[in-house]
Amino acid sequence: FFSLLSRASHCIKQFYFRITMKISAAIIALTVASATAFAPSAPTTRTTALFGAGNTDPVDPTMNGIDDNLAYSSFDPTSGDSPAVSRNNNDGVWVKQRARPRRNRKSAGIRNMVRENIVTPANFIYPLFIHEEDHNTPIDSMPGCSRHCEESMMKEVGESLELGVGAFVLFPKVDDALKTNLACEAYNPEGIVHRSIRMIKEKYPEAIVVTDVALDPYSDQGHDGVVENGVILNDITVNQLCKQAVSQARAGADIVAPSDMQDGRVKAIRDALDSEGFTNVSILSYTAKYASAYYGPFRDALDSHPGFGDKKTYQQDPANGREALIEAALDAEEGADMLMVKPGMPYLDIIRRLKDASDLPIAAYHVSGEYSMLKAAVEKGWLDEKDVVLETLTCFKRAGADIILTYYAKQAAQWMKEDGLY
Repeated sequence: FFSLLSRASHCIKQFYFRITMKISAAIIALTVASATAFAPSAPTTRTTALFGAGNTDPVDPTMNGIDDNLAYSSFDPTSGDSPAVSRNNNDGVWVKQRARPRRNRKSAGIRNMVRENIVTPANFIYPLFIHEEDHNTPIDSMPGCSRHCEESMMKEVGESLELGVGAFVLFPKVDDALKTNLACEAYNPEGIVHRSIRMIKEKYPEAIVVTDVALDPYSDQGHDGVVENGVILNDITVNQLCKQAVSQARAGADIVAPSDMQDGRVKAIRDALDSEGFTNVSILSYTAKYASAYYGPFRDALDSHPGFGDKKTYQQDPANGREALIEAALDAEEGADMLMVKPGMPYLDIIRRLKDASDLPIAAYHVSGEYSMLKAAVEKGWLDEKDVVLETLTCFKRAGADIILTYYAKQAAQWMKEDGLY
């Protein structure tokens, strides 16, 4: 009896051991498969003769007899009382169409000659993140972008100028200890932005320096304005923005760009600048800045996520288009020199609306979320980075943008130079 019991126990142990090993093998296989599925992959390249570069035998233009050896019957478009395709004087098949748009696409030379929209580095404004550290800090959610130290910022500006990118907008990562509700650090003449402006203009006087006029990098509330009881105070905020804009102009800014979306701020800033003698300082207004979900990586870069709620009480509703025309008319009347749409790619229709409605130059902001999505797809091997970026920038121009703010400015300029596009 005990012998049989021992033998049965041994069999049961063997059974459980085999089952456990099979389950473990299955789990390992699933883990490897999952890792492989989500790992970056190289772009697929077809190398078979089937997809050769136009490697085909001559095609008989008459198309006579080409289906004679088929095991099935086929339709002949040239036969019948109402043929879909005719024959020309040489008995070749012929679609009777005089206007053939493909004639203007038949060679690179002709395509270049008739191209409607051309993007050059001169169209770009290059956003640069800066901080007080003596080293660069990569921004995880924006691969390829970093918070620059002073030395790196100057190097980036110099290299970009050599490639034809002439304009730069500065965005600071401000120490938390300097942040307050009134954001007084925003107009500190020895603050990081003001020092950076002076450094750039001293070494590269030809560079166009653009500054962001908004309180959120300096606010302990993470909002673009002064807060009271959970409400952003419009007029109090505009008061602070005027101080910020004038201080930036004194430091040497060429263009101030209010991104706060407070009512009446363009007029107030224009009057403040003019009253201090800065009549030549331009205003690039964030005219149609939407309360978008595409800003996340940018807020990571500046550590400026809203401390509470969202920004929907002052930024535009993504569902609205006509509202942008109201903002554009007001900004133009108040003294804006250029109008911006932000974000860019999801709002090409708004760019076109503003272009059609205004004679002022239109800017488009290719925002952080758009940039990061392209980077993620490129890292996966799903998109060709150069091709998709240059196409994207051309789409902005086609929609009506004269100016494009893009984190790809320097890289795109390098690609354009390599391709001999300028």
